[in-house]
Formats: sequence, structure tokens, C-alpha cells
Amino acid sequence: MTTTAPLPPRTGTPDRAHWLRVAREVADDLATDALTRDQAGKPPFDEVARLREAGLLTLLVPAPHGGGGADWATAHAVVRDIAAADGAIGQLLGGHYVLSWTARFFAGPALADQVARRSAAGQWCWGGGFAAHEPPLRLTPRAAGGYLLNGRQGSVGGARVADRLAVRAARSDTGEPLAVLVDPAHPGVTSGDDGDAFGQRLSGGGSVEFDAVPVTEDAVLGSLSADEGALPPFAGLAAATARLVSAQLCLGIAEGVLAEAREYTMTREYSRAAEYARAGEGAWTGALTAHHAPAGVPAWQDGLARDPHVLVTYGELTVEARAASALADQAVAALDDGLARGEDLTDDECAEVSVLAAAAEAAAARAVHDITTRTLDVIGPGAASSRHGFDRFWRNARTHTLHHPVAHGLREVGDYFLSGSHPPFALPA
Repeated sequence: MTTTAPLPPRTGTPDRAHWLRVAREVADDLATDALTRDQAGKPPFDEVARLREAGLLTLLVPAPHGGGGADWATAHAVVRDIAAADGAIGQLLGGHYVLSWTARFFAGPALADQVARRSAAGQWCWGGGFAAHEPPLRLTPRAAGGYLLNGRQGSVGGARVADRLAVRAARSDTGEPLAVLVDPAHPGVTSGDDGDAFGQRLSGGGSVEFDAVPVTEDAVLGSLSADEGALPPFAGLAAATARLVSAQLCLGIAEGVLAEAREYTMTREYSRAAEYARAGEGAWTGALTAHHAPAGVPAWQDGLARDPHVLVTYGELTVEARAASALADQAVAALDDGLARGEDLTDDECAEVSVLAAAAEAAAARAVHDITTRTLDVIGPGAASSRHGFDRFWRNARTHTLHHPVAHGLREVGDYFLSGSHPPFALPA
């Protein structure tokens, strides 16, 4: 059984408020050209550089190891802020956080600390994925020590921009699945540009082929075996952590489209008022302030911001976003408690956190589907204009949830509710 890797104590690290301020500054920067970058669809090297310069790539690395020393609650909030500005970069950053914690979940303390120091020193951007739906890569032991990695993985997060890839490989002699750390700069690693998705164009994903890539012993980050007793309950929190990153991504996209839709609605309202004021229709401007149309003008022509249908829709979508956000906050708090328990975490506690995370992801996914669709309805024909880019929120949300379906999580929630059955061990998506 793998020993849980405890976190070193934090000393003199920036607080949560600092990191949230940094995240909002980066998000504001990304928002200024999000539509242009989405339409260009180029690999996000510049975007990764922005995250690196802001210190967000080393956010979760303990301060004694050279990182930001933040907790997962802060990391989840950062992902949501970034996703509100650019869903693809939010996904890239969220995936980086989950994968950079691979050693903490699955390796022993010494190796986890070593990896954290190296990651902070190199300011690595992590990519990869454990792709349970694909055949594992092959890891063949070498007589002289270490391994050779071979195979192809079709869905690798951040493949085109990552400094390190964390992938799943099966030993050729025993079949045991292992988490393996690979330098994509090695000549035997070839990344493919499979970026033909209609959304999340800047997440940097793609296929990767591995041809006799050497893997040292200390690049094997731990077992991913689902066999009973093979891993401690703490390792089971890896999937819950990934699900909550997915939830934050969905919530960020939902909040982003609501914010832009509100700005569009109110800007259009004030433009209409100014237009009528310039034409000498002072009564119209007064009517907007008084919340009713001037005499002889039907109520529904009072502008989008006064249309009862629009007001009700915005009200419903706001409630939906806040309800999903409240559930996600509850799940994040439970996850933080579970992570703090470390090797003392029990199977029952892990199951409770896992089910709550699955519920939060499902609620966030449903909310973002509804919100990104219905905001287009209330905006009206203007939403079809590519120069506004409202469609990118829907495209990003739909692409993400196609890769992160919530059906399995809902089944686990239902089984836990009815019979108390613990969710099976799952790899972080």
C-alpha cells in the first residue's frame, strides 16, 4: 500500500486574497482578447507564459519547496476566475493542477517532495491524462534499470504546450497500471495537432506517440491499480479533486457568459436611451428610469432590460448559477477536510467526499448547459454575430462536458443514496 505524502508546513506564504487578486488580474488580461485568440486557435504558449509569470503554475507547490503554498480551495477559485474569462485556459490550468498533484496522491512522501521541488524550480506546466477509456501505454522494464515507454494516447491535455506529461502506462510483465512522468521534449515523443474541436480550442490538447522513451525509476509516480487495498483511501480523492476542477470550469464559463450578456443587455439599453434623447424623445429616457414605457409605446418595447421575459430569464439563470456554486463550495470544503486528513482518511470519508464532488460536477454541468443556451435566447439576434463571440461560451462548455460526462457520477450518487455503496476507485479525468 502506498504511503500518503503529507504536505510540508506553510511559512510566510501569500494568502488567499493575494492569489485571488492575481487570478483576477490575469483573467482581466485574458478577457481583452479572448475572442480573437479563440478564433485564431493557436497553441496557447503565450497564455501559459502569462500564467507562469503570475506565479499561478506553482500555486499548489508547498512554500518550502519553492511554490505558492496555496490550498486546493484557493486553486479551485483561481480556476473559476480564469475560466470565466477564457474557458480553454481555465481547463488547461485546472488540468495542470490535478496532474501536478499526481505524486502527492499516488507516490511516497520522498518522491512527492522531490517532484514538487523540480516542478517549482522549472516552473513546469503539466499536461497529460490517465485516459481510462483508452488502452494504456506499455512500460517495459530494462535489464540495466528503468523502463521504455511505447504506445499512443489520443487524448492528452496540454500536449502541445506542457513541460511534463503525466500518463498511464501498464507494465509489460505484470500489467500493473502506473502513473509515469515524461519529458515531451525527448526525441521519442511526438505530439499531434488534433485540435479540430469546435470548442476549447486553446486547451492545447492532442494526441501523443511514445517511441522507446526512456523512463527512470523516479519518474514512475505510483500505482493506479483499482484492486482492493492496493491504494489508501487518500488516493481515491484524486478523482474527486478532478471532478471539482471540472465543476469550477463549468461555473466559471457560466459566470463569464452571464457577465458578458448583462453588459451587452445594459449597453444596448443605454444606447437606445441615448438615441431617443438625441432625437428629442426625452420621455423615453425618463421611462427607462421609471421602469415603464412612455405613452403610446407598448411595454415590451421598453428595452431588453425591462422586458418581463428577459428579467425572469436572468433571474432563473442567476439562481441556477448560485445554487450550483453553493453545492460546489460545499464539496470543496469537504475535499479540503479530506485532504487534511491524509493517511487517516477512512473509506467512508472518502466515499462521502467523492459523492459530493460528483453531485457538484453534475449540477455545474447542467447549469452551464442551460445558462450558455438561454443567454443566447434573451440576447436575441445579436447573439448570432461572430464579432460578439457569445457562442464561444456554449462551444467551450459543450466540448468540455463531452469529454467529462457526468452519467457515471450520477449513477454513483444514486447508488450511494439508495444503498450506501461506496463509489469504485476511479482515475482523475
